[in-house]
Amino acid sequence: MTEADEGDFLPPDVDPNKSLLGVREIRGTNAAEPKTVSRVRDFTVVTDEKTGTNIAPSPLETVLCALTGCEGVIINRCAKVMNFKYTGVDFECDGWVDARGSRGVRGVRPHFQKVQFKVLLKTDEPLERIEKLRKNVEMRCPVMNLLADADVELDVVWERIAP
Repeated sequence: MTEADEGDFLPPDVDPNKSLLGVREIRGTNAAEPKTVSRVRDFTVVTDEKTGTNIAPSPLETVLCALTGCEGVIINRCAKVMNFKYTGVDFECDGWVDARGSRGVRGVRPHFQKVQFKVLLKTDEPLERIEKLRKNVEMRCPVMNLLADADVELDVVWERIAP
């Protein structure tokens, strides 16, 4: 990263020298079937498989939902700091997984091989400001970084669309 790139990044909105380690508590129940019911704070989250009762998204589909949700939160947070005007954002997210991995085939990763992620930002902001927003969002988004750290190929495209 060059010094010029440093100017693209927003300052942290917390004291960088104080740890903010937090615990996320989930409790789940599975009745010997593909469906699992989890409790998160005051919410119930159900995951299932098409080959199960198909009443909820699969666990891997919820990872993609987590990516779109996390990006939405971080876009909003960074946009506020930048005074970046937008009226909303739509996401298109597709993940490729080789199901052989979760069925025990050695050498085949059981998680996503690739994720294509499109961010459709409803704004009239100039492209330079969109790029600054993108750099900050991608640096800060926990779910995107989790996927990147797992060596998932990320094909990310941001598009400006009319608000």
